[in-house]
Amino acid sequence: MRQFRSMVYPYVLWIAIMIVVPMLMILLYAFTNAGNDVTTFRFTLENFGRFFSDAVFLDVLKRSLMIAIWTTIVCVLLGYPIAYAIATGPEKSKMFWILMITLPTWINMLVRTYAWVGILQDDGLLNKFLGLFGIGPFHMMYTTFAVVLGMVYNFIPFMILQIHTSLAKMDKSFLEAASDLGANRIQSFLHITLPLSLPGVLSGITLVFLPAVSSFFIPKLLGGGQYVLIGNVIETQFLTSGDWNFGSAISLIMAIIIMLSMYLTKKVDTDPAANGRGE
Repeated sequence: MRQFRSMVYPYVLWIAIMIVVPMLMILLYAFTNAGNDVTTFRFTLENFGRFFSDAVFLDVLKRSLMIAIWTTIVCVLLGYPIAYAIATGPEKSKMFWILMITLPTWINMLVRTYAWVGILQDDGLLNKFLGLFGIGPFHMMYTTFAVVLGMVYNFIPFMILQIHTSLAKMDKSFLEAASDLGANRIQSFLHITLPLSLPGVLSGITLVFLPAVSSFFIPKLLGGGQYVLIGNVIETQFLTSGDWNFGSAISLIMAIIIMLSMYLTKKVDTDPAANGRGE
């Protein structure tokens, strides 16, 4: 095994350069004052105080969390039935439907989001289609609906694939045993299928919530300049305002929120009473 340990070193070096060092830089900037003058360099909590004392930034954070939560809920409600239908469908068609779900992800996410701009505009394809039935037109661009729709479209494949994996690995003998004991399909689903698929649901929630809460170009394109989420604030601080200290502080706050959400998700996943694996 020792001869293979040397193969790990390039990956460790890559992680150190591309992940550890940037995170340390963000940590340093977040707890220091603005500017590069060594004579005025000092550690401070002013960047965090500025964020939590400004109602505007707190409203943006609240809006970002709500958008991420709504996106996650919609992805669960839509993704679970789709994953269940694929997992319980004919074997010959499973690979086809998995391909159809993953095919859009082969295209750059920015390009896919741009496509929705043309679809949701006042004179876009969706309003023209509704106009054939005498409905509309509706103003959909630069709204919460457009932002959530764009995020659901981009992130729902992650939810479907995670749930499908859990359902596909499920031991079918449990369902046969439940049927032999007199359980109907609804009872079998609620007491066997749903609990055993919860790890996939929780993994899907993680993979959807984390990018949704920090996304910046989806709300920028579909929400317009007036629809700002926390990702847009961070982008502005780094690229427009040039206030790396404040931008780093916000990034660190979001990192803590993300790590807490991952911890809570993992805690639920490993709780036997929560996922139905307890005795």
